[in-house]
Amino acid sequence: MRRLLPLALAATAVLPATAAAQDPAAAPAPAATPAPAATPAPAATPAPAAEAKLDIATEKVGKTGTVLTGDRWRVRGSLQPYVDGQTVTVRFYRGGRKIGARTVKAQRSSTGKSGGFLVGFTTRGSGDVTVRASHRATAQLGTAIAPARTVKVLPRSVRGGSTGSAVRALQRALARHGYVIGQLGVFDARTSRAVLAFRKNLGMARTTQANEDVMRRLARGEGAFPVRFKNHGRHVEADISKQVMALIGAGGKVERIYHVSSGAPSTPTILGTFRVYRRDIGRLPNGMLHSAFFRGGYAIHGYPSVPTYNASHGCLRVPNADALSIRNWTRLGTIVDTYR
Repeated sequence: MRRLLPLALAATAVLPATAAAQDPAAAPAPAATPAPAATPAPAATPAPAAEAKLDIATEKVGKTGTVLTGDRWRVRGSLQPYVDGQTVTVRFYRGGRKIGARTVKAQRSSTGKSGGFLVGFTTRGSGDVTVRASHRATAQLGTAIAPARTVKVLPRSVRGGSTGSAVRALQRALARHGYVIGQLGVFDARTSRAVLAFRKNLGMARTTQANEDVMRRLARGEGAFPVRFKNHGRHVEADISKQVMALIGAGGKVERIYHVSSGAPSTPTILGTFRVYRRDIGRLPNGMLHSAFFRGGYAIHGYPSVPTYNASHGCLRVPNADALSIRNWTRLGTIVDTYR
């Protein structure tokens, strides 16, 4: 009995250990859920390009915007607002064909509000030149196109009998004042007379040469006929001292200017204000062609000889080629003013 008791106690001591060995292992703690990644902040939206404004002006072209072939003139421009590094391209065209171009950087102005630029240009050949300028859009500044500018370019001189663009430029400059030109692009007899009338009107030597002095004066806008009687409506004025006659339209606008020869010193043209009372077609026995009489035997008429000085018998002589056109322009009652 005493020997069994220790064995029973030993068995009892082993039982808990065996039971403990048969218990399942404890489940591991669940892993922590990772925090969601932070959403990156959206990239900043770039500021939109600023609206741009571009303007240009021509310089050294006189009040009439006209230069002679070989003259150097300039284009000055402004780009607003000022942004560093911006460029402008200036292009030059004649008759739709590009004849020059230059890209320049706009320089900060004294106020800092705009960028300025200056481009020089020397024109070869005659004929109008159109100037265009543009700024191509960048990230900072939008597209801008300046209003176009036009510069008239006249030849330095034109020889009688020549043809081409130089003659056309001369003729258009004369015609703007009302001088009667001939066939466009041909320095013919009528264009020669227009040059002569221009020179007479300005007190220059009475020749038909379209030299540099003539061209420079045309470029400056000189040569307009000074109407003395604007209140006479549609009328004729003859300046005896200059040996020039003009047909004046309504409102005092000069329509045509002609070279004439008035009365010689021994047979001077009558001075004053008169009215056309008779208009003839054809040639009279004394050689007068297509006459418009304004007082007695005094008339405006064609004649074979029309020198640069006063040589008639008192009438206003015009070249035969111009006589019919002048006669047809007048009407019965048209005022004729003759003065010195």
